[in-house]
Amino acid sequence: MFNVRFVIDYLLHRLKAKTRHGIHSPFVYRLVDKVIYDFDAKKVYGEIEDRRNELLADNRVITVTDLGAGSHLNNNKQKRVSAIAKNALKAPKLAQLLARLASDVKPDSIIELGTCLGITSIYLQKAVPAAKVYTLEGCPQTAGVAKEQFTKEGLNDINLTVGNFDDTLHGIIEGLPKLDFVFVDGNHQKEATLKYFEWCLPKVHENTLLIFDDIYWSQGMKEAWAQIKAHPKVTVTVDLFWIGLVYFKPGMTKEDFLVKI
Repeated sequence: MFNVRFVIDYLLHRLKAKTRHGIHSPFVYRLVDKVIYDFDAKKVYGEIEDRRNELLADNRVITVTDLGAGSHLNNNKQKRVSAIAKNALKAPKLAQLLARLASDVKPDSIIELGTCLGITSIYLQKAVPAAKVYTLEGCPQTAGVAKEQFTKEGLNDINLTVGNFDDTLHGIIEGLPKLDFVFVDGNHQKEATLKYFEWCLPKVHENTLLIFDDIYWSQGMKEAWAQIKAHPKVTVTVDLFWIGLVYFKPGMTKEDFLVKI
């Protein structure tokens, strides 16, 4: 169903958001100029997009277990892999941006909530080959397809965990000494999003980056994003409409930025 509120939110964001030239924070200006607006093609992008194209042509039918807020596009239980690839995978532009953000942070570990078919996981791992990637997926059959992609790419060290995030995320956080890079793309509900944010807080540090997907997905997600921005530990947020970036920089003035991409 066409979501009028979502379109209005998008148009309002475009009206209010700034480019790098309207940003006076040196930290955010560099982030926008050198990372977010780095549109140069990279060889690895083409290699990963070839993998996406294979999925777009994959006519296998799998059973989808949806433990989150579901899809605005298709909530059928039986879906073709090609349809999931078309509707649920992050678009190349956004997946590549996530890879550049990971490369900028240079994390020791990466946590991704919402593996889907594994394309974003591959982007993240190839952006920071030395990082340990922990990716979590609620649907066993979707995770199975993702595992196939990791094997084809020779990325057998990606830690893929299947199950409800409520049952799997906390253990992974507890097993790490700190959190460097966390991408929350799954269970698009206010309560779950805020819960996962709170679970992360004890292990964030001055170089941590938390990324929240679909911050305008629903009224609940918009409320969750507002609460995250207002948290006293959070110093800088960057609202790119499709995703929200959260930084914890001691000594920096608390500011929220809307940036066009």
